[in-house]
Amino acid sequence: MAVKVRIPTPLQKLTEGKEEVEAAAGTIIDVVKDLDSRYAGIAERISDGGKIRRFVNIYINEEDIRFLQGEMTPSKDGDIISIVPAIAGGLM
Repeated sequence: MAVKVRIPTPLQKLTEGKEEVEAAAGTIIDVVKDLDSRYAGIAERISDGGKIRRFVNIYINEEDIRFLQGEMTPSKDGDIISIVPAIAGGLM
């Protein structure tokens, strides 16, 4: 089983420039681990200690995993997972 994972531009240097890659279906944290086995270093940018970093938003089929089961949200074959780094800024 495989899911599609959309990779944000800042992480594409780790995925050989690919905007989208495949990973084995499982919980979100399992998907991150699977990605890291093929694209070393990606897990440390997305997660810490088995938890998704707070400045990284992950969506599964356009639903924010924070409103589902977080890192333990299951994925299934054909799902689309999007990794979106939080953006902050502006003038004070």
